[in-house]
Amino acid sequence: MTTRIEMLVDPGQEVRAAILKPLRAHNLAQAGDPKPQAIALVIRDEHSGEIIGGLQAEIFYRWMFIELLAIPEQARGQGTGAQLLKMAEDTAREKGCVGIWLDTFDFQAPEFYQRHGFSEFGRLDDFPPQHQRFFLHKRLS
Repeated sequence: MTTRIEMLVDPGQEVRAAILKPLRAHNLAQAGDPKPQAIALVIRDEHSGEIIGGLQAEIFYRWMFIELLAIPEQARGQGTGAQLLKMAEDTAREKGCVGIWLDTFDFQAPEFYQRHGFSEFGRLDDFPPQHQRFFLHKRLS
């Protein structure tokens, strides 16, 4: 097979899908079916019904990855974040997950997650510049 390498700026989803295809085939052969499942816990405005925040996660390979957690300013300090984490953890346990992991920045209160039993397993300095990105996990028993 003859190949060449090209750079594509702002590639579309079809390029991503093409790159993922051999990767997924390899991962499936090595680690089995990840059995992916997306979940969302949403915070709604009681009056308008509009979604104003929440948590979005994906379960794969028996780990839950919390991709997004956003609490609207007016709901902060009322236990909403703790409630979302507890609901996510309960869901992870129900689904037979080994643990939960996430990443967050220094300006997004990593200590909040640490207070809820998450431990740091990685840190990236200067991402974004003059800040840190933290990688945290919590094993479930």
